[in-house]
Amino acid sequence: EIPLRLVGSEMCIRDRIKILLVIFFILSVYNPSCAVIKGELEYQIPIDYSKLSTEELENKAGFYYGLALKTSNGKVNEDMTSALNLYAILSNKNPENTFYKIRLGHLYDIIGKDRYAKGYFFQAIGTDSSQPEPYFRLGEFYYRRELYKKALNMYKEAYKRGYIGNYDTLYKIGDIYEKFGDTEAALKYLKLAAQKSPNSELDNKIKRVENANAINKEYYSDTRIRLMER
Repeated sequence: EIPLRLVGSEMCIRDRIKILLVIFFILSVYNPSCAVIKGELEYQIPIDYSKLSTEELENKAGFYYGLALKTSNGKVNEDMTSALNLYAILSNKNPENTFYKIRLGHLYDIIGKDRYAKGYFFQAIGTDSSQPEPYFRLGEFYYRRELYKKALNMYKEAYKRGYIGNYDTLYKIGDIYEKFGDTEAALKYLKLAAQKSPNSELDNKIKRVENANAINKEYYSDTRIRLMER
């Protein structure tokens, strides 16, 4: 015979375990921060995504994305974690949607998770290679890490795919060409950028590159003359 008190205690323990499992399930759906920050997006508890509202998730994800850009300062905070969580759920729910992958890549880029940032950008390109934004984001990724040759290639891919009038793309291409000493190419893109969004800082940069270009032309002209005289 089992004492009544023991049976009651055992039932109480079972009830507590059930409650803890429910709480764990909820947290795994709405706040799987550890898994997301590490980039491990496979949850231990299966999630029925069909029961979640995509529109509501998108609205919340966009809200926290905006906050994360303003508040994170390159670190993981609550806004960043919430944005990552929500876009991870959306991306798993809609794997063909490149927008979610681009957002995840951008967020991981901000917090310095290079592997996952590049992974999501390349996933977006693999899903739809015609879109300019993942190339642009990859360009930004490489530019911030001073990998200028790779950045230039990505910016030019974005340019070819529709960012022909995008100020940031034009400016960065011109800026990289200036770093490489190709002042002619730099002026071409910087002046295109100035047409899209004229500003005094860019005007000063263009004047500086024009002066450097004039010096380059004079140098090569003098060199050519000397070679002809030999």
